[in-house]
Amino acid sequence: MLDSIFIGMSGLTGYSKGLRVIGNNLTNVNTPGYKSSTLEFADLFYQGSTKPGQGFSGSNQTGAQLGTGLNTLGTSISFKAGEMQQTGNSLDLAVNGDGYFILKDGDKLRYTKSGQFEFNKDGLLVSKTNGLQVMGFNDNGSLASISLNGLHSSAAKATTNVKFTGNISSNAAADVILNGVKVIDPVGGEHLVKLTFKNNSATTPGNWTVTASDSTGNIGNGTIQFNNGTIVAGSDKLSFTYAPAGVSSFVFTVDFSSDVTSFAAGNTSTIAVSSQDGYASGTLNNVTFDADGKLALTYSNGQSVKGMRLALAQFLVEHDIVQLGGNEFESTNSSSVKIGVANTQGFGTLSAGVIEGSNVDMAQEFSNLIVMQRGYQASSHVVSTANDMIQELFDMKGHR
Repeated sequence: MLDSIFIGMSGLTGYSKGLRVIGNNLTNVNTPGYKSSTLEFADLFYQGSTKPGQGFSGSNQTGAQLGTGLNTLGTSISFKAGEMQQTGNSLDLAVNGDGYFILKDGDKLRYTKSGQFEFNKDGLLVSKTNGLQVMGFNDNGSLASISLNGLHSSAAKATTNVKFTGNISSNAAADVILNGVKVIDPVGGEHLVKLTFKNNSATTPGNWTVTASDSTGNIGNGTIQFNNGTIVAGSDKLSFTYAPAGVSSFVFTVDFSSDVTSFAAGNTSTIAVSSQDGYASGTLNNVTFDADGKLALTYSNGQSVKGMRLALAQFLVEHDIVQLGGNEFESTNSSSVKIGVANTQGFGTLSAGVIEGSNVDMAQEFSNLIVMQRGYQASSHVVSTANDMIQELFDMKGHR
């Protein structure tokens, strides 16, 4: 009967641990990237109370084997994906697949499904949870911290090409003038250039002299040629060297090669700028990651660039992972860790403005909670009953 008490105590201890695991799961139901755990139970070793052949009749001729109670082996982690939750924060990330984000903790690497990130005061991408640096791949293909250094602004670019579209009336009574052609200088300054089209058809049919000027005077001139209203290849582009005050000179080209015609339209001409490739300097407007895990930056001047690519980890044997707390995991076997990038080899894709929620199934956890409670009560009854039986023996002995 003393053995029965110890057996009941093993049940109380085991179910207490199970209750602790369930409680931890339920309290982390709203923890981003949390993976639920399950306590594994096993029976303890058996003891034989009789010699072989002296036990119960039937196929079991090894004698009576009596168990010694309950044992707990450890916890197993459920790696199923949690529900994706929209946050609207461009640096909140979720992996749609088997990939884990990689964090650097000193000389060690940690792994997480919690993609709540931010750039710290040093311009490094870190986890909001613990401040650990998030790893990406540098130009050499090595793991490195993801940094915004050198990316906070977009440098200006001088205009090199201005494209036009529309019709220059071949029978216009006066020169055709196009005002307000915008060009950008090398430091981002904006200048308005006037183009004057002079019809030379009296001497050379379809020929026009194009003069570029600004408020300070002429910049340069050249000629373009039309044949039956269509621009002649080789005469469809003109280059001008422009040197605004206080700025180094630069060359821009006016391009009439596409969608520019010269048909009779009286005094109405529709020639206009369709595009120009210069832009002023800009400041950083938004930072996020695309589906391939590349850092994507947009600037106030309309420009966008791609930066480092986020590194992801994949585990060949998921049960080599142990939980550390703080939404972090550690691998007990480095050879089972595979490093790569999103959209390749099963690592999954990335979604920005989204986080992966906890994968705790509340209905299942409450069911397990009832089972643990019943098991604990049953073990308690075993201890109580064995104690009563021992007390009876003491009472019997006392009345002898």
